[in-house]
Parts: sequence; structure tokens; C-alpha cells
Amino acid sequence: MTATTDGSTGAAHLRAVPAGDPTEPTIAADDILDVARQAAERSVEHLLGRQDEQGWWKGDLATNVTMDAEDLLLRQFLGIQDPDTLRAAARFIRGEQLGDGTWNTFYEGPPDLSATIEAYVALRLAGDLPDDPHMKRAAGWVREQGGIAESRVFTRIWLALFGWWKWDDLPELPPELMFFPKWVPLNIYDFGCWARQTIVPLTIVSAKRPVRPAPFALDELHTDPACPRPPRPAAPVVSWDGVFQRLDKALHLYHKVAPRRLRRIAMNTAARWIIERQENDGCWGGIQPPAVYSVIALHLLGYDLDHPVMRAGLASLDRFTVWREDGARMVEACQSPVWDTCLATIALADAGVSPDHPALVRAADWMLGEEIDRPGDWSVRRPQLAPGGWAFEFHNDSYPDIDDTAEVVLALRRVRHPDPARVEAAIERGVDWTLGMQSRNGAWGAFDADNTSPFPNRLPFCDFGEVIDPPSADVTGHVVEMLAVEGRACDPRARRGVDWLMAEQERNGAWFGRWGVNYIYGTGSVVPALVAAGVPAAHPSVRRAVEWVKSVQNDDGGWGEDLRSYREEKWIGHGASTASQTAWALLALLAAGERETRSVERGVAWLAETQQADGSWDEPHFTGTGFPWDFSINYHLYRQVFPLTALGRYVYGDPFATASGIGAGTGTGEGA
Repeated sequence: MTATTDGSTGAAHLRAVPAGDPTEPTIAADDILDVARQAAERSVEHLLGRQDEQGWWKGDLATNVTMDAEDLLLRQFLGIQDPDTLRAAARFIRGEQLGDGTWNTFYEGPPDLSATIEAYVALRLAGDLPDDPHMKRAAGWVREQGGIAESRVFTRIWLALFGWWKWDDLPELPPELMFFPKWVPLNIYDFGCWARQTIVPLTIVSAKRPVRPAPFALDELHTDPACPRPPRPAAPVVSWDGVFQRLDKALHLYHKVAPRRLRRIAMNTAARWIIERQENDGCWGGIQPPAVYSVIALHLLGYDLDHPVMRAGLASLDRFTVWREDGARMVEACQSPVWDTCLATIALADAGVSPDHPALVRAADWMLGEEIDRPGDWSVRRPQLAPGGWAFEFHNDSYPDIDDTAEVVLALRRVRHPDPARVEAAIERGVDWTLGMQSRNGAWGAFDADNTSPFPNRLPFCDFGEVIDPPSADVTGHVVEMLAVEGRACDPRARRGVDWLMAEQERNGAWFGRWGVNYIYGTGSVVPALVAAGVPAAHPSVRRAVEWVKSVQNDDGGWGEDLRSYREEKWIGHGASTASQTAWALLALLAAGERETRSVERGVAWLAETQQADGSWDEPHFTGTGFPWDFSINYHLYRQVFPLTALGRYVYGDPFATASGIGAGTGTGEGA
């Protein structure tokens, strides 16, 4: 390829033309710098135009149709179904169906059985008939996969609410779990916060076992309607699976003889726990699934829909909806304004926007207003730790997270605020809280410290996604980078984080990505952190990471990694090039002193070439995760903030490394 001037955009722009060796630079380094600067300027203008007047940014957060299907099932269960919502949700669900009649959980991903079942049931609620061609294709595929019996537990819970599945054929989850002290295995604080918020209300649902009249049968989704649950052999008694299967059988027996008074006290204890954690906006934890199950649980305990707790909860769910121009209605699993705002602030600052620019000051003001100043569930394991930090969402005071806190501190450090004392105080509290949340192994998880019990994942109930919150390389990398910027690179706690990261490096030189896809995200998070913390760019660990990043660069100059890399080794580092993943790879290479290499030049050229005329990028691929593989996310702002950060650092350098000299080690200068 060569650089050309695209008169339609009025700026230097790259477009594809025949080229020889794809490893050769697309254009001369001086031209790439100019093109990168112009691309960054367009991106800055685009991103500034998307800021809310209050100072925050928020992109859509797309997941999969189970959010929309379960929203409709909730409304059916509560008797509040309305035609407009039903019609708009069905339009969205139909639009996501694949040609073979199935639904997947991420762009170009394989069909998913549970998503297909839930989408099918939702469309039945909307009036689609089993004999409609698109429904027949879906039902036929479901039967080929073993029918409802092979779906995940959560799908079968939703079906049990309407008698489409038997409660006796579901794992038991007793509310007496609330009585387990914190030192007993499988107490509620052994679960990650997202699982904890879901499990507590589900203990009430499991105890009550409600059944609403089914509006239709679902025989077409069973391989044999006369035997919807084929018998399965039990796992060996000497195995963990066998132990927990037999424990579940014992709990089913207990359900029949549980003392009524004890059970009532347990359910009321769970209800108090739920209500105490309802946020000011009516939601729970800032995420949709716990809100849905909490509303159901409280309703089963007699809270009518006009009760203030219920009214606020239902209103909060409406705020998770995105209405599209075609009349379709999509439900977000969560909203990410704090995360989006700190990342946007970093991107703009690193791209040359003045630290006292009004947009950055507004963003800082808004972030300062979102600081959490009261204890949450994290304080169960850290009772003496003073509160501080930030959550992911608009309202989620119970669950600030370490990743957001680290990135907010990095963002605030880039802003010249008119009240520096206020900023310093907030940063100090955030740093102290983050240091206090370090796990025993020297690393950091997302929401809790030392949330590493091996038992929750073994429960028959927990067959979907992560249910614990162990430390991860990406979160730990962000914390180490933040501590280095705060001048604490030599703090023993920061050094323990560095040591843990070194030990976690994969044999191929990459790091696993827990909250982003996947090894490209992990490596793009860790390398800048190590270099910022004083690890020389010539260090063998950094060099191995650099060589891995270069080895997985696509022929078009970009980088991409498919979500299947979480399950299949052949996908590690491989996939269609995306703007966000290309940016993550560039951030690693730039931090490692590879700015002048052909790999970096080709990556920057790819970003400039694929930029749209309005300064944005398109990215249909999912590059975020809630649970690796099981729950995938397309953060619509990732495609804007990360490319701008990478272009900014290519043009202007890392603002903190340049100022301090930290991590200014030289790379080999030999690109691949």
C-alpha cells in the first residue's frame, strides 16, 4: 500500500493499492507520522463531539439476545408485558438470528444453544409460530443439540418459572446459604460480586419454586417430549463432580423437610441483603442480571409492583434499553460511563489535547463526583480499609472496582484541574484503597481481594461463566502502571505485582486477558506497566512479549484475536484485524521502544487507513468479556478510545515516560 490524499475527506488518508512484501513499510516513516497526526486530529474531534454535557462518555454495550429474551420473560412473569416493548424487542431478536435459524453470543461466533432457546421462546411470546420457517429452523437445530436438557442452568430456571422445566430437575440453591459464616466454604462472599448478587435472590426463587401459567407448550424443543430429561450417569463418587452432585441430591431432600421458620428467616435475611444493596437509581450492582432476579425474588416474598423498591428496580431496567432508529429495542447488560470516560480522557490527553481543555476538566469534575466514599462488599475481607475508588457504572456504590480506579487515577493525572487539592485528595484515597485490595499472591482481582476459593466453580448450579474473581494480569498491569505514575514503582507492593506478572507470562511471551480479548489485550496491558515500573525494554520478558506481538500481526498490518482463543489454542493471537486490538498491540510495542520498527509503522498505517471520514472506526467484532468465552461484550467506545491512545503515543510519546525517563529503554530496532 502507499499513502495517497483522499480528496473526499480533505486530509491525507491511506487507501489500499497493490504492494509487494506485506512486511515492508506501507509508506516512509515521515509520511506515516504525518498521516498518524491527521488521523489523531480527526479522532479527537469525533470523540470530543460525543461527550455528554455533564462531562461523561458512554458507548453502547452490546452482548447477546439472552438479555432481551429474559427481559421479556420477566415482564411475562410479572404480568406487565406491553405490546410496544414486545414488538420492539422481537424486532431486535429476529434481526440477530443467523441464516441457519440459530443465535450466537458474539459476532461471527458459533451458534449457542441456550441463546437460541431463549430467543426462540421470546419470539413465541411475541406471536411467532412454530411453523414459521425461521422458527422451524431454530427448533430443529435445538433438537439436534439435545434439546432443552442440554442448555445451561440459567436457561432452565427461566423455563421452570412457566412450567416448561421441572424445578426438581434443577440444582438446589437453599437460602440457608445466607447463614454460612465467612470462614465456611461456599459462603456468599466466596463468590465473585456478580455471582453473589445473582445467587442471593436466586436462593429465594429456588426455595419458592414459582410456576406461572405457560402461554404455550415447548414440545418442539425436546428431543423426546415424553422424556424431556434423559437420565445421565452420575460422576464417580471419588471425583469433585461426584461429591457435589451427591451434595445437590442431599439438598433436594432437605428442600422437602426444611423447617418452615428457619427457611422463612433465611429468605427474609436474603431479602434484607438485597434491599440494602439497591442503588440510588434502583438497580443492583449496576448490572442487569442481578436486578432481574432481585425483582423476581422480592415479588415472590410479597413486594407488590407499586412498592418503592420494586418501582425503582423496574424503572432501572428501562434505563438499560437502547432504542434504535429502525424501532428495535436492545437491552444492555450493563453501562460503562466511568470506564468510558477515564479511557476517553486518557486518549484525548495522550493525543495532544491540552490538560486544561474544558472537555477534560468537565470529565475530571464528573469522575471526581463519582468517587465512592462508603464501604461495600469488598470490606468483608478488608474491614479496616478506608473506602475510595470508582465503579464501572453510573450507580454502583457497593462494588467499586480496582481496574476502573487505576484508570481513573491515570486519567485524573492527565488533567490540569482548577482545584488541584481536590484531585490530589481523591487520587490519594484511590491509591490507598487499591493498595489495600492487593491479594496475598501480590496481584489484584477486579472487585475483591483473595476471592479465589476453588469450590464455587464446582457447584452443579454454576455451569456458566466465572463465579470467582481471582487476580488477573490485565487488572494487575493497570494497577502497576498507575502506581508507577504515582511515583510508587519502588513500593514493595508494586514490586510484588511486577514479580507476579513476570511469573504469569505465558511460554509464548504473551499474557492472558481476563477482561479483554485475549492475549493481545493482556499483553497490551502488561508491557506498558512493566516498562513504566522500570523494567528495561531490553529485559528478556519484554523482548519475548514483543516478539510474540510481532509474530501474530496480520498481513494487512493490523491485529485481531477471535474469542475462540479462550477455548482453542489455534486462535490465540489470530483473528480479523480490529481497531481496538490493533491499538493494544501498538501500545505494547510503543512502550517497549519499538516505535521505529516496521511492525509499528504498518499497525499505525492500518489504523489510519481504516478510519472513517468522521474520525471514527467501525468494529463489529467483540473484543471485551464479562466471562471469557461464556459472556462476550462489544464496547462500542473501545474502537474510538484505544486507537486514539495508540496514535497519540506514536505521535507524541507516552506523556509520563517522556517526562520522567522511566521505561525509555531502547528496543532492538529490528522489526518483523
